[in-house]
Amino acid sequence: MSATGTAQAPDVQLLEPRDVPLGGQRAMTVRRTLPARQRSFVGAWCFADHYGPDDVAETGGMDVAPHPHTGLATVSWLFEGEIEHRDSAGVVACVRPGEMNLMTAGAGICHSEVSTAETTALHGVQLWVVLPEHAADAPRDFQHHRPSPTHPAGPEGGVELRVMVGELAGQSSPVTFPTPLLGAEVRLAPGTTWRAPVDPAYEHGVLLDVGSVTVEGVDVGRGALAVLDTGRDALTLVAGEGGARLMLLGGEPFTEEIVLWWNFVGRSHDEVVAFREAWQAEGDRFGAVEGYVGGEDTPQRIPAPELPGVRLKARGRLGRGF
Repeated sequence: MSATGTAQAPDVQLLEPRDVPLGGQRAMTVRRTLPARQRSFVGAWCFADHYGPDDVAETGGMDVAPHPHTGLATVSWLFEGEIEHRDSAGVVACVRPGEMNLMTAGAGICHSEVSTAETTALHGVQLWVVLPEHAADAPRDFQHHRPSPTHPAGPEGGVELRVMVGELAGQSSPVTFPTPLLGAEVRLAPGTTWRAPVDPAYEHGVLLDVGSVTVEGVDVGRGALAVLDTGRDALTLVAGEGGARLMLLGGEPFTEEIVLWWNFVGRSHDEVVAFREAWQAEGDRFGAVEGYVGGEDTPQRIPAPELPGVRLKARGRLGRGF
């Protein structure tokens, strides 16, 4: 592994996770792989946090007050626990294991995330997807999908698949997005080898949740993201003795440059500055979350941090230095 947290094999770029405290009174430390110094996107996936399992009795669970987004969609996927989602589009929904919530920010949205009283452990991934420039100002939107598990290698083949967006091994999702995407949970029984049929026009990422797995012969550690470029019609996944659970992400290469700062995606420094000013002014751009009840140490909305003292730089598909 290099000093930047990125290891390189001949055909696989391995992004090692880095611990990131989310901040706040009841926020967690997550393991983040995207964005990385050498890689900004896998398809249009631009952000990947892996967390848990966290013992709620020790950590207090999740209580993230209303905060804004622009120019992206958030994807929530849980392995354990339950989170209540509220947003300024008026949506109140629960995130549960095996169910995908996709929230499109477009020109501006705000939302809160709070673990439910019944939750004893939290474990999942939080992902962001960049909206292409032509859809960056799209209306606020929310999609929910509970994919049925399928067994593409047969009932005894050792592969269980849930496709949350896109298509894989004959299973497709009704969730729509402006650019071609793939997102799926894959469970492999101990010792299973699976040649996952994939679109050669896509680049792909494999994020290991639990267990052990090799991707095209490369060992992937827990929370790490193995990235493969276009030109493959299959990915060889081999589970270790304990099996594996992983997220398979993909999409056509995203060729636009973006400015990603805090919770905002824009196309220029000045645009992001305007987003921050609009949030701080509590105007109409982001709306308001109704019904959020925080704790005595939790703000009713999260203020934006101060901007750095230099102009924000755009990043492309292969990243830039932090």
